[in-house]
Amino acid sequence: DKATDPSIPEENWECIQQFCDQVNADIEGPSLALRLLAHKIQSPQEMEALHALTVLETCVNNCGERFHHEIAKFRFLNELIKVLSPKYYGTWSSEKVKARVTEVIFSWTVWFPQEVKIRDAYQMLKKQGIVKEDPKVPEDKILPPPSPRPQSSIFDADEEKSKLLARLLKSNHSEDLQAANRLIKSMIKEEQEKSAKVSRRVNTITEVSENVKRMDELLENYKKQELSKSGHETLQTLFQRCEKLRPLLFRLASETVDDDEALGK
Repeated sequence: DKATDPSIPEENWECIQQFCDQVNADIEGPSLALRLLAHKIQSPQEMEALHALTVLETCVNNCGERFHHEIAKFRFLNELIKVLSPKYYGTWSSEKVKARVTEVIFSWTVWFPQEVKIRDAYQMLKKQGIVKEDPKVPEDKILPPPSPRPQSSIFDADEEKSKLLARLLKSNHSEDLQAANRLIKSMIKEEQEKSAKVSRRVNTITEVSENVKRMDELLENYKKQELSKSGHETLQTLFQRCEKLRPLLFRLASETVDDDEALGK
């Protein structure tokens, strides 16, 4: 109640931190906290709802994997959706609160790409026209770092950037928070580009392997003089496709300098 007090315009960071500590200390902390927060986020008092959303985002930042697991359940996501949906509270929720809830869900789709339910919930909101376009996250808005992070994550890989980020996030100055947010966004972009490269490499290698395997089968029949006219055409098509994929494979190999196993493949 203190952390979300609507009579106070500014965030009560001491109470918010105490709330986070309580969530971490209690075995049932994440599920109990989200039940309380959902009720506050749905408050008809705008300031109470906005404070509750700040508490929610701070918990995502500070309460780890157990908390992340709970926010990714439809049970809680549906409570957020109710704030936006005209079938529930969307008709009287303030535009400010609805914009913030949309921003929260969207940021989670970026930070927790492995959580399919969050993505599904957000896509459903877009499909129903409740969310018209992806929100633009403000410069001074700090998104929570993803957890659990993959070992190859850029957050772990680049120690210098990680230290800088930790220092900026501890600051109370808005320009430092803006710098932190820009750094986070650039790190995410790098990570996404890296993932896209890996995905392209894996897909190309899979296609090449399948094509070559099929060509081998057809050539075996060709040696035995059992290849039909359509088989000849298929063989020609596969050959042409492999010819096109060859330079792409060479380029992918030259880009794969930091992963010996992938280069081997």
